Amino acid sequence: MTNESWAVSAACRQATAEELFSRGARQQRAKQICGRCTVRVECLAEALDNGIEWGVWGGMTERERRQLLADRPDVTSWRDRVDTALRAYEDQLSARAAGV
Repeated sequence: MTNESWAVSAACRQATAEELFSRGARQQRAKQICGRCTVRVECLAEALDNGIEWGVWGGMTERERRQLLADRPDVTSWRDRVDTALRAYEDQLSARAAGV
């Protein structure tokens, strides 16, 4: 369901490592890059599923990702979680289009 080759579509693919793996206020600039990215959710799922500890991924800093993981220890696969949510959303859209 999710884009398996999401990285080729990432808004940050032209960014430097310094832009994406920074600290403090510079992280906000990296998060702005994520804000316009069409594969932000896939990127975040990748970081969460693989325990990536550094940098901004999917619009979240390492601290924000750690907090999310601590808040949701029940989630074993973030990619599966995203796929499930996307299917539910598409089902809703289909039902609306069919007038259900």
